[in-house]
This record gives sequence, structure tokens and C-alpha cells, in this order.
Amino acid sequence: MANKINYHELLNPAQAEAVTTLDGPVLVIAGAGSGKTRTLVYRVARLVESGLAPESILLLTFTRKAAQEMLDRAAALSDARCRFVSGGTFHSLAYKVLRTHAEELGYSRDFTILDRSDVEEILRSLTLELNLPKGGPVRLPKRGTLANILSKAANLQCPIDQFMNDEYGQFMEVIPQIMTLDRRYKEYKQDHQLMDYDDLIINLRRLLKEKSQVRKELNRKYTHIMVDEYQDTNAIQADTVKWLGHEHRNVMVVGDDSQSIYSFRGADYRNMLDFPAHYPECKVIKLEQNYRSTQPILSLTNALMEQAQEKYTKCLYTQREGGQKPVVVDTQTAHEQALFIARHIQEALDEGKSIRDIAVLFRAAYHSFELEAQLTRQGIPYVKYGGFKFLESAHIKDFLAHMRVAVNPDEAVSWMRILRLLSHIGMGKSQKIIQWMRENQVRPQAVDQWPGAGKREKGLKGLAALLKGLMKKGLSPDQGVEQVLEYYLPILKERFDDYPRRRKELEQLIPMGARYKTLRAFLDDLVLDPPTSAADIEDTHGEKLTLSTVHSAKGLEWSEVIIIWALEGRFPPARALNNPMDLEEERRLMYVAATRAKDRLIFTYPGRESVPMWATYPHSANGVSSFIATIPRDFFYHESGSHSYRPLSKRTKRIPQPATHTPPPQDETPYRQGEQVKHPAFGMGVVSRMVSDNKVEVFFKSGGKKLLHLEYTVLEKI
Repeated sequence: MANKINYHELLNPAQAEAVTTLDGPVLVIAGAGSGKTRTLVYRVARLVESGLAPESILLLTFTRKAAQEMLDRAAALSDARCRFVSGGTFHSLAYKVLRTHAEELGYSRDFTILDRSDVEEILRSLTLELNLPKGGPVRLPKRGTLANILSKAANLQCPIDQFMNDEYGQFMEVIPQIMTLDRRYKEYKQDHQLMDYDDLIINLRRLLKEKSQVRKELNRKYTHIMVDEYQDTNAIQADTVKWLGHEHRNVMVVGDDSQSIYSFRGADYRNMLDFPAHYPECKVIKLEQNYRSTQPILSLTNALMEQAQEKYTKCLYTQREGGQKPVVVDTQTAHEQALFIARHIQEALDEGKSIRDIAVLFRAAYHSFELEAQLTRQGIPYVKYGGFKFLESAHIKDFLAHMRVAVNPDEAVSWMRILRLLSHIGMGKSQKIIQWMRENQVRPQAVDQWPGAGKREKGLKGLAALLKGLMKKGLSPDQGVEQVLEYYLPILKERFDDYPRRRKELEQLIPMGARYKTLRAFLDDLVLDPPTSAADIEDTHGEKLTLSTVHSAKGLEWSEVIIIWALEGRFPPARALNNPMDLEEERRLMYVAATRAKDRLIFTYPGRESVPMWATYPHSANGVSSFIATIPRDFFYHESGSHSYRPLSKRTKRIPQPATHTPPPQDETPYRQGEQVKHPAFGMGVVSRMVSDNKVEVFFKSGGKKLLHLEYTVLEKI
């Protein structure tokens, strides 16, 4: 039975406006911690309450788990029918639509989905056909780089030669070969009924754009569309949203341009900025009341994004009272940084705080190596996030390839993988076996009948027996996993020294498989919405400190967040300093990191460390990140020292101590209006005015107007 909801009583005014605006285009700019998910949940409930059929509401998110959690919350809040709302990812929607309409694009409905490792294997085989001389002057990029090039060019809808000129200039001499490879790769996929991740989205957009009947059918089916995390969409996904709502224009997109941090995947924050241009009649609603952080933390993050060149201006505020100013700590050296953090965490534990309420965040995974060693020495347990995804592990790929062959016997990539696991069968024999099976239409369970098999290829009999069992009618996915596990364990032990850990990961696939009815559904789901690590599928217990890259921490929160290596050249990294667009994304990344904190925010940086720099700054002792250096000093405390620090929790309010960096020798007015200067991050600029004895306003050619604090920055007079 449905519950009647008083939306204006339960939501703040901006949230209520977003929830009760049911028709027409709506852009919701949702600041960090502003109740974005709550707003979407209540809007789902309101749409169903209004009498719309749940199946006619489409909720697009970036993980299937996120969509399901929202629908479950809406159902518990209002009406059980909310669970029947059409929710999922762009990829899952594309998969669903293409399974029905693939033939209109020249594909069979039984096409197979390729994941990243499959793509690389195909590219490896296709590069052999280019017949490039070994050891010659022309060298192709490695297959992982090739996959990145083809994928990102496809997502950006950019010609290969133009894309490579912008991002892979070191391979300019082989552009013709890569363009040929791109063409052959596309032909190979079409010939073998294969689609990779990018194809799913590209082909869905192509269907909507070129096939008016399909477009009208989907517009009738989904009369109200909501898109979460819109700042993370690429141009193709944004275009897909436009075509899905082409007839009715009932499209709500929700996101935060300040949290767009996935350009390396093709995401474009300008989709947020351009939405009103596509929908001139759209309503723009800003969610600025924050429910996560204290005001001192929000004041710092507001100041951080005030420096951004392109943005929707928003000012986060909270009704929470009190809160400590963020602290910026110069630990002098990397070793002292690790010592300081480990001792600070131990102090928090001694005071009875939960270690699960603390997170240490960093720009790159290697930044935590020294800290990990120190935590281990002090016996502080931790779990680290960031790095390779679960399904990219070799043993997982091997394992699933056996089941993929059982589901699609024509899939040459998986055949190649499982055959090469057998003794005395390499690349050449694998290709011969696959060709023999294809030419003679041999069933998988008869692979051991290959005429070339001798005593050395006895492993084919075991493989044939396994495939026969996997293709048995009525076999459940968990039974299939158990059969492959029994077959694969001897191979696992032979190939990997750490097979006990890998075996444990494989065993986690058994309960996962039990949730599905067919092997195809199980395999497709793994590819469409994979777990990011073994930790995501294990039932982990115990108190552990979280170490995480900022990218992996997006969407999460902790009572206390420590951001390490907040050093110019590390965060932002040196490679971003000469590219304004890259530098802006690094700023957004710092914003995402800082807004994870609820009660306390600490930045640390080893100010004496030298960081390799690019271009005109080959080596420099850079000091604190320029992102922090441009924030007004009254928004944080600054500390300098090493392991002799007093515990942070025992400090009293006081005037911030001066930074350790000594400003250059100054006259009464160190910089004059109109004077040309050069900054490590922002490049060439002209002094606009001296704001005070230690603050100067500079207009930079690439970065616009900046307020700089001379204690924290280095300005070179030209």
C-alpha cells in the first residue's frame, strides 16, 4: 500500500522543487553532500505516486547497484511498485535494446560482449597481420595502449590521426598502421558478431539517431527519464539521452560539474554546462545545502572551486554548528609524512575512535607505499582501494573463458585463451584447432578429436569433458563455476605462486553464480557491471583503515579525511601544470577528495621533497599544492615540523603559524601593477594589484585572475 508523502516537509525547498517538477527538462546542480541521491529517490516515488506506470520511468546511473538501491529506497518510502521502475546503466540499457534490435544494424541478436582483455587479445592477433618488420624503425604501441587509443578516440568521436596528434604524439610515425588496425578491428567484430563496451553505447546512439521507428518506440516506452552523475557522461551518452527524450523532453539530469574527474574515460563536464543550450526551456535547480560536512570544511572547498575557470557558481552551506578548521601540515620529508599519519591514527585509536571513520586519500596509488610500510610496522590494519579491476586479473579471465566458450562456441578469443593453457599447445596449434573446428563445424565437446592431437596434447580430453558438462541442459551457473574450478585448480597451482589467494577469489564466484538462472545471464552481468576488486565480492569483517585513490573514493564519506602528498608536482601532478584543462580537472579531483570529510580535514605535504617537473621546470622544490596556496589563509591552520608535532586533537585555537617557505627579498611593495611574472602552475601573468603585504592579484594568460599568497607561492619576475 502506498504511503502519502509530504515532500515539502521532508525536503529542503530546492530538493522539493526538483522532486515535484514532473514534466519538462530539468537540470539539477547537486553540490557535494547536498542530498542528490535522496532527491532522486523521492522523485521516483513522486512520479509513481502521480499515476505513471513504473516501467515508463527510466533511471540511468553509472552502476547497477546504485540504481537498485535507489529503487529499493523509493519502494520502502512510498510504493512497492517503485521496484519496477526501469533502472540501470547506459551499458545495460544498450545491451537490452540491442538484444532486440541488433539485426537492424547488421548484427545477430546472439552477439557476444568483449571485455578489455578480449579486445587486447584481438588487437594482438590483428597486429601480426600488418607484417611490420621485427626490430625495424617502426614500432607500434603495446596492445594496452592500442586499446586505449581506439577506445578513447571512439568515445570522443575523434578521428584516429587527430586524436593521436593531441595525446600520443610519440607515435605519429605509425598513425597509418593504427588507422588500418582500427578498420580491421571493426571489420573483425562485425564478422564475428562481437561488440566491445564502446560499441554498446555507440550502437544504441546509432539506433536512436538513424532508426526513427526504434526511437519512437523507446520514447513511448520511457516517458520520463532521469540521469544520475550527468557530469560523468561522454558526448555519446549525452546524445543518447537527448534522443531518448526527443519526443516528450521529460528529462531530468543530476550532477555536479565540480566533481567531473573522469576525462580519461571520455567524460565531459561540459555536458552539464551545455544542457540549457539543448533545452532552452529547462528549469535549473541548485542543491547547495550540505548535509555531510562542517562549515569550516565547506568554506575551504568553496574557496578551492572559486578559482575554477568554468563552473556553475554554487556556495555550499550547512546548518551544522561548530567544526574545526582544516589543517595543512608540512611534514618536511616523505618519511616524516608517513610517521606523522601513523602516529596521528594511533592517537585517534587510543582515544576510542573507530578506525573505519578515517580515510587517507591520495592522487596516485604509489603515493601510499611508504605509509603502507609504516602502518604495517606499527600494526595498524588497513585496506587499500585503487588499481586493477577484479575481472582484469589473469586467473579470473582464464576461468570465465571456459564458460564463455560453452555459451558462444564461435568466440575465438576465449578459445585461444583456454587452449593455450594446455601443455604443448601454443599460438600456432591453437589457431589450427580453431580453424579445424570452424571449417568442420565441430562442437566444443569434441575438441579432443582434432586430427593433429598426439600423446603430448592429452589435455584436450579433459577440456572436452569439461565443455560437455558445461553445455548440459539445465546446468545452473553455480554448478558451472564448481565444475570449472575443479578443472582449473591444477592449472592455477602451476601458473601462480600465490594460488591460495587466487583460489579464494575464484570461490567467491560460486555464490555470485547462484543468483542467476543461466550461464549467459551470469557472464553478461559480470561484464556489464563488474566488481572493482576482490574486496567488493568478499564478506569482509573487522576494523581497518581505508587507504584510497581519490577516484576510488568518489561518492564515499568519512568522519576524518587525510589527503597526503598535497605537494606541487604531485597533486596536481607535474604533467598537468602545462595544460590548463588537465589542471582544472586536478582541481576538481582535490575538491572531490576534500568534500569526503564530515568532521575533520587534514592535508599533508613533505615540503622539502624535490619533485621531477616537466617542461620549463625540470626539478623544483615546489612546496604546498598551488590549489591550497591560492585559498585565503584564514580558512585553515598551517603547521610545519616533523614527528615532534603535538597531537592534533590536543591543540587549542590559535593564530596559524607562518609557512616554512621564505618569500623572496621584498621592497615595501614587492610587485608593481603591470609587472610581468611567471608561476610554476599558471605560467606567464601580469600583476593586477597588491592586495596586502603578503597577497598579490595576478592575471594569468592561461588561468585568469588569481589571488596568490606570497608565503606559499613562488613568483618569478620577468
